[in-house]
Amino acid sequence: MAREAGPREAGTRRAGPREEGPSHRWWVLGVIGLAQLMVVLDATIVNIALPSAQQDLGFSDGNRQWIVTAYALAFGSLLLLGGRIADLVGRRVVFLTGLVGFAVASAIGGAAPSFEILVLARALQGLFGALLAPAALSLLTTTFTVPKERAKAFGIYGAIAGAGGAVGLLLGGVLTEYLDWRWCLYVNLLFAFVAFTGGWRLLTPGAPADRPGLDIPGTLLVSAGLFCIVYGFSEAESHAWSSPLTWGFLVAGALLVAAFAWWQTRAAHPLLPLRVVLDRDRAASFLAMFISGGGMFGVFLFLTYYLQKSLGYSPVSTGLAFIPMVACMITSSVTTTNVLLLRFGAKPIVPTGMGIAAAAMVWLTALDLNSSYAAHVLPPLLCLGIGLGAVFATAMNLATAGVGPRDAGVASATVNTSQQVGGSIGTALLNTLATSAATNYLVGRRPTPSVAAQAQLESYSTAYWWSAGFFALGLVVTLFLYRPGAPHPHPVGEPEPVRA
Repeated sequence: MAREAGPREAGTRRAGPREEGPSHRWWVLGVIGLAQLMVVLDATIVNIALPSAQQDLGFSDGNRQWIVTAYALAFGSLLLLGGRIADLVGRRVVFLTGLVGFAVASAIGGAAPSFEILVLARALQGLFGALLAPAALSLLTTTFTVPKERAKAFGIYGAIAGAGGAVGLLLGGVLTEYLDWRWCLYVNLLFAFVAFTGGWRLLTPGAPADRPGLDIPGTLLVSAGLFCIVYGFSEAESHAWSSPLTWGFLVAGALLVAAFAWWQTRAAHPLLPLRVVLDRDRAASFLAMFISGGGMFGVFLFLTYYLQKSLGYSPVSTGLAFIPMVACMITSSVTTTNVLLLRFGAKPIVPTGMGIAAAAMVWLTALDLNSSYAAHVLPPLLCLGIGLGAVFATAMNLATAGVGPRDAGVASATVNTSQQVGGSIGTALLNTLATSAATNYLVGRRPTPSVAAQAQLESYSTAYWWSAGFFALGLVVTLFLYRPGAPHPHPVGEPEPVRA
């Protein structure tokens, strides 16, 4: 029977696939992938619905950001706790609980009669997403332990994680244009129902035998620290960087995270054990997810603006424009993990993916008001899909490779935290830089429609250049950190040495 590997107590069953055989493991992958898609696309699907929701519920432009920020705050600050809860209670029960809670929160948001209820629903979505995302990835980690099967599974999962944002744009556009903005939330009920049914049938109940203790001081420190960091960068989008509300939260967040890191060296049962983060390949993978998360979310945001405001695309057409990138990302993810990673290792793959993504961003800076989709937008999008597919699939694979079952949840949560916090920071920085570029362009010029349109192009180009810089930094960091050669995974469940 394919279950989570590792030491176990007599008579204790662990959460894994019920039946033996590859077919059931691949059904588990389908369930996990669907849950992950629901969580990832929810970060962008609501963006398309915001104008309609604002008109319907009557909230101000200043309050609009809270629809996005409420989700990001709860999700980003509670991911590590959610991962450790999965290690303590059992991944099946946490996975199913996360699905039910996410569905209920989505239903509340879809039926929200007021702005306040919608914000509350988004915060609840983030809370249950913080349970669901690390449980899903840790289930994948403990289900697929054979290198070739693991490579295929993580290729597919990495493609879902990377492409979910683009799928959210397309689905949000279709639902908003042809139904109603509320269906951008109601659609999660369908995803959750299918995933819950599959998880209930395929995953074995039971708590882990080798349970770690709960590090309460560490949990409080890191949750508060991540909350302050995400909130500080969110405030930077609507307030100046010199605002005490912005830098005050950022400084507090940095101090709390530093205190958390210090405490982890002394805690009897650390929330994030050093054996998880001090491995060079894992450290490189966490940083790759952090850096590429910032660059990727910036691309979706500003290229969406460009297609709709500069070229006049509808929401549905905008979503469709990203589909070729998604196809390239899936192809690149599967090819990378099935063919290249097992032969060459991560050292040439992830830096190359970062370099391709950086080149694609530089290519996008040439877009103007006369650009066409086929000749000017599509080629860099295809390159971006290839680069991101190589980065996400490889980084997610190595970030959880060789982690024992007792740490699988928190290692998986660290992957999700890296991407989420990176996305929050990247979006805030790029928004600020783009706004400044547009303002500077308008200085000394008459505010005609053509000048305003050119100012927008300047803001997009600035964001693309900085995104290219993010990916270039990722190239250097991952080239330095990843060990050369094909990966040699440590047997799951055995004590793992810390490899610096």
